[in-house]
Amino acid sequence: MAYSRKESGRMWVASRAAAGVGAVVALVALSAGCSGNSSSPPHTSGSSSAAGNAAAPNSAEPVDYTKLLIKATDIEAPMSFTAAPPVVNPDGRPGAAVTFSGPENSRVITDTVLVFPDPAAAAGALEAAKNALGGSVKGVPKPADVGTGGTKIEGNSLDNSRGKTVLLFTEGRAFVTIDFDAPAELFPPPEFVTQLGQKQATAIKNGL
Repeated sequence: MAYSRKESGRMWVASRAAAGVGAVVALVALSAGCSGNSSSPPHTSGSSSAAGNAAAPNSAEPVDYTKLLIKATDIEAPMSFTAAPPVVNPDGRPGAAVTFSGPENSRVITDTVLVFPDPAAAAGALEAAKNALGGSVKGVPKPADVGTGGTKIEGNSLDNSRGKTVLLFTEGRAFVTIDFDAPAELFPPPEFVTQLGQKQATAIKNGL
């Protein structure tokens, strides 16, 4: 069944998983190019390896960037979300990632923050990720009022099995991907996506 945008958004944050949905697909992959690292959340839709290639591993002493991540309490929704343990420097790249799961994994939010040497490098990763979005999400990228270069895409996955919303932006020298994953045709309300992105941008401003 298809839903209008308003109905879809309301159901994304308010409904439980429907019986018979079947096995939930593996958690969405890290947008920054993580590839099969068993200690990392899976790769987010769309941002793909192009962004990952732009983020070179840091040769200096590793820094714990998990302080930059939003918390489960930042997710204002009728359903509760549980955070998995955060990942430090996913796939060896400076930054952090965390996955939040709703009831029965019916809704999954993956938040990835990669930290670059300067804002220009972060902007380069953002552009690479934007160019790769069409490879996994059916939709048209649109501007988003979050951070610098904020971009959002909403649509089903290419095989129509999942509803995907991906938010990309930079904040200073950090590049952020927030991936919202749900059953097909279900997408979070635009204001919910924007609010969560702005909270992530503020956390980076305060912590980086």
